[in-house]
Amino acid sequence: MRRHHPTFRALIVEDDPSWQQILSEILNDNGLVVDLATSYEEAVKLIRAASHRIAVLDLSLEGADHLNQDGLRVLDAVTRLDPGCTSIFLTGFATVELAVSVIQERGAYTCLRKESFRRADFRKVLSQALAATPLKSGESRLAGNATAIAERSATASITETTTRERIAGNALITEDDAGWSALLTELLVEDGYRVEQCSSYVQALGALRNSNFQLAVVDLSLANSLLPNANQDGLRLLVATQKLGVPTIIVSGYTETAVIEHAYEEYQLFACLEKQAFDRRAFQATVNKARLTSKAVAGLHGLTGREREVLALLARGMTNKEIANTLVITPNTVKRHLKSLFAKLEVNTRSAASAIATRAGFVDV
Repeated sequence: MRRHHPTFRALIVEDDPSWQQILSEILNDNGLVVDLATSYEEAVKLIRAASHRIAVLDLSLEGADHLNQDGLRVLDAVTRLDPGCTSIFLTGFATVELAVSVIQERGAYTCLRKESFRRADFRKVLSQALAATPLKSGESRLAGNATAIAERSATASITETTTRERIAGNALITEDDAGWSALLTELLVEDGYRVEQCSSYVQALGALRNSNFQLAVVDLSLANSLLPNANQDGLRLLVATQKLGVPTIIVSGYTETAVIEHAYEEYQLFACLEKQAFDRRAFQATVNKARLTSKAVAGLHGLTGREREVLALLARGMTNKEIANTLVITPNTVKRHLKSLFAKLEVNTRSAASAIATRAGFVDV
């Protein structure tokens, strides 16, 4: 017998940890308590244990096996055991035939493709699904609250994106995995970036030569028929982004420590995030820091020749007096140059100015 829970619950049936995390965060943000399952058997246990208002189901629960359709079995179990639950399909193997089948024949609310997943769109679908779900006894107040939260979340997302579009710029994603490329694109679009996707070193190199970018997100190992087992095209791309002063974030499943240390030391890598431990909030926080750095680096181009000389010596740890002696100017003149370059870089401290100069490859250290 199913136990009654006064809480407003959602079920996620998904075997990919990254998608589990993304969906859980969205559902939690909308006032839902989430139960997670990675298989048909786990899902049935959770369905029997508690009622759910929303179920988000993946079609294939066996990794990359496109023939696996355990998600359909889960949908049948939801329909049979928890008829008041609204099911949303989210899959990387969607076809027109499948969408028609799960919606018209099996009663799912909708069928979404992972390749075109957008958080704002999913929040909107979630809000609509909650509003369309019949209320169960004792759940009216909680359901209304969750629906209102979902609607506010969707509105806030649109407003936030509109605001950020005024301050973000162009971002380059170089990733040969279509799923990861789509997810990274979605996150950057949410942050107000205009995104260009590339799947190879050559394609990305052309993009860098033809457009100006304020951010680059690169997979370390890219598909290359010449070096299938020892591919480091991502490192080669860092050479190009370094020369152009584009803050670059590596998001990679390649985690050899020596290679990552080399990237930090040689190419002024901004950050490295592992796919295995990928966290949406951590990624967006890193992107925000990179945006601030990019804005400050752009100020380097507005420095005068003398200000560049002062900044270079500052980044080497020299005092005002030492800078004055080296350039044969007075300490007061050094102070005027520092005040001017601080304003152009939008910083207030010597250490912040030094960090910008070093990170942008402006100073050899």
